[in-house]
Amino acid sequence: MVLSSDIEQALVQIVRGAARSEIMPRFRRLTEDAVSSKTAPDDLVTEADLNAETAIAAGVRTLLPEAAIIGEEAVEANASLLDQIGVAPLSVIVDPVDGTWNFAKGLTTFGVILAVAVRGETVFGLLYDPVMDDWIETRRGGGTWYVTADGVRRQLLFSGDATDELTGFVPLFNFPTSIRLRLAGDIPGFRRIWSVRCSCHEYRTMASGDADYTVSNALKPWDHAAGALAVAEAGGAVGLLDGRPYRPSITSGGYLVTARSAAILSRVRSTFSVFIEGAG
Repeated sequence: MVLSSDIEQALVQIVRGAARSEIMPRFRRLTEDAVSSKTAPDDLVTEADLNAETAIAAGVRTLLPEAAIIGEEAVEANASLLDQIGVAPLSVIVDPVDGTWNFAKGLTTFGVILAVAVRGETVFGLLYDPVMDDWIETRRGGGTWYVTADGVRRQLLFSGDATDELTGFVPLFNFPTSIRLRLAGDIPGFRRIWSVRCSCHEYRTMASGDADYTVSNALKPWDHAAGALAVAEAGGAVGLLDGRPYRPSITSGGYLVTARSAAILSRVRSTFSVFIEGAG
């Protein structure tokens, strides 16, 4: 199944509408009882997450009634929803507020991520910034594009293939402590390793050519399905650390690497494999 351009743009408008009605009115206006923790004190969920996911899901059901909807907050309540990604003829994967900690603390580095998968293969992705009301959209075989609020479009394509002086996004705080210590020791081998606690903006930075690679051990499909496709369609390379191809139906048992080129992917794989025992 190939989504029509009209369907893709309708999905963009659903996300923009949810951001206007449910996310931005709550930004820097959250009350204490509008924020709670999930798996850890810094793993937050807010009214904006819940209400935005509800609004996006309602719009998707009207637009694509046959689609399975896999939202981050819905999966929190029912983990079996993840099983649908690999088998459903059509699934829509939603992160209603990516970078919730940033959002809850008043930082502007948050976004909305939406991906559409056909039997476990991502065919469309959206990385939306509610603050600036602009986005990166990508479609399988159709490239990766930066789009402004007034509709100006610019295709994003990687250039250059240098493998030295690399800058990458590696969320060390997500890794087990023993692996974290080993990885931190290798930081001097790269120009810079950082994280902004927001997959949406990390992948936007990657797709725009301003970072060289990402490594993640948390294979949450709402974090990576859209971004991995955006990197691939901009001319980059994507795969698991152990050499397997990435699919959003793979939600555990591996480490995801995206890179500006196959050569950079190979260097990152060889470097990080030394420090991650039993990866994959």
